[in-house]
Amino acid sequence: MFVSELLAIASATCIALSSMFIGELNGRVPLMRLARWQLTSAFLMTVIAATFAGGWGTLGIWQIEALIASSLAGIVVASTTYFASIYTAGPRVTALLFSLASPFALLFGYLVFGETITLRQGIGVALILLGIVIAIGVRRRRPAPMIPLGDDQPVTAPAPPAQRPPLIGIVLGVVTALGQAIGSLLARPAMASGVEPFAAMAIRSGFAVICFWAILAVPIGRSEKTAFRMRDFGFIVTAAFFGTALGMSLLMAALKTGNVGLVSTLSSMTPIVILPMVWLRSGQMPRAHAWGGAALAIVGTALISLA
Repeated sequence: MFVSELLAIASATCIALSSMFIGELNGRVPLMRLARWQLTSAFLMTVIAATFAGGWGTLGIWQIEALIASSLAGIVVASTTYFASIYTAGPRVTALLFSLASPFALLFGYLVFGETITLRQGIGVALILLGIVIAIGVRRRRPAPMIPLGDDQPVTAPAPPAQRPPLIGIVLGVVTALGQAIGSLLARPAMASGVEPFAAMAIRSGFAVICFWAILAVPIGRSEKTAFRMRDFGFIVTAAFFGTALGMSLLMAALKTGNVGLVSTLSSMTPIVILPMVWLRSGQMPRAHAWGGAALAIVGTALISLA
């Protein structure tokens, strides 16, 4: 009965696991190279999966155009502004602003598709958003390991002193959330028409691959100095499998039948899902604020699913 909701939560879990692998690469692989390698790996994986699943026959010209537009907003633009926001405003502020993707998606779903939610579901959405704010809005003793801070800064580096984030960083974070919401919105008609999820993700990741590799034609895109390491490449491929290939394909499948606002809200629970993963990896239990936020998110999810 709640297949789309379960698919969205599974997507958040896969993306959280992918983030843990990406965190291991912080300071070892430049971010643009990471984007190229990960998206290229994901593209190859989804192409193979779509071929075995017979997904290419579900694509038409207008579906491909919609998925390319979705990729432009949700992957190419949003990924770029996401990393830029981290550099200028910091990871905590960026993650907090990223939660705006859910209300943006709800607004667009209402304006474009005429989608509605019940009062009970609305309370659930509010609790999830509140849980996300509490879980990631409290200053940490050190940066969250699932968000890379920079190519030359280790994950264990101390958090910078608290200061007001620059306006440009806030704008970039809002643009990131807006791009994610628009990407989901643009993909919804194609998925509702019966496009196979792996084929949809192959189109989206394929377009992003073209864009990120094209950056190499620009002098600044060829300025990466770090050496290639096969072990790092293995981490990237694994992260690509759980994140872009499996996680985003599950999200596309959820959008196929689910409410775009609710699916986007549930799939944005990655900062909550990742808490036990961080605990297992670091051996340090997250603070009470993080667990309290997670509990609110779970209650909100129950309200949505049982409505």
